[in-house]
Amino acid sequence: MPVGPTTRRRQLGADLRRLRELKGMSLEDAGARVGISKATLSRYETKEGTVKWPVVDALCREYGTSSEERHALVELAKGAKIQGWWRSLADPIPESMNLMLTLEDEVVREDHYACAYVPGLLQTRAYAEAVHRASEVECAEREVQYMVDIRMKRQEILQREEPPRIWCVIDEAALRRQVGGAETMQGQLRRLVAVSELPHVNVQVLPFATGAHAAAVGSFAILRGPSPELDVVYMDLLGGGLFMEKQAELDRYRLAFEYLSAQALDFESSAELIDRMSRESR
Repeated sequence: MPVGPTTRRRQLGADLRRLRELKGMSLEDAGARVGISKATLSRYETKEGTVKWPVVDALCREYGTSSEERHALVELAKGAKIQGWWRSLADPIPESMNLMLTLEDEVVREDHYACAYVPGLLQTRAYAEAVHRASEVECAEREVQYMVDIRMKRQEILQREEPPRIWCVIDEAALRRQVGGAETMQGQLRRLVAVSELPHVNVQVLPFATGAHAAAVGSFAILRGPSPELDVVYMDLLGGGLFMEKQAELDRYRLAFEYLSAQALDFESSAELIDRMSRESR
């Protein structure tokens, strides 16, 4: 099976293209300035093949990036061949380089299992703010708002002309946990009922009565690309996020999600339970 581009390689290609277009330069002009052909630069931007970090460094200088952004892109280039990626919240990743936005540009389906909180794609702003304030207690309010802005930006994929299919299995514990107070929780539950009616969104509840299940280790998401080799598993962990793309890892999490979906309530029963919980919380 061919190996697809790593998460870092995809990130790098997307940002090189963005920077060039912001500068208003053609492929031919930008390539000539750093001594590579138009075709080579095109491969860099379309996430195909290997990259040379000195070329990336030179391109960043031509595009007038900040030293922080240039350093981050060079580090991506250096690690572009390595599968899997731990991203720390302390990493120098500029605002324009949010990895989830890059990956979600090409997904056709996302499978989410959530055991602690409602999946980010389905969160209200008030709920997301409460989650970030609780989990990032040392962050300044400006940083909290920035992270919430990214989450809200990600939700735009739900409104695309051809949106990806979103399939969420949510543990009952996540729905019972009072995040941000009664009013915030009530708004979040109403939001879940509303989005579950969209034709491309499936929401299932994994009830307490299920007992032990296939993913007791924690929440995860499977970002599915146009072909299986582009799939990525993401786990949101304390202090950062873990991206996994080895075949054995993908197979394990795909199977776990199948089991979770089978153990959860069906779509109609899930919607009824969430609606009942919303009414009870008033």
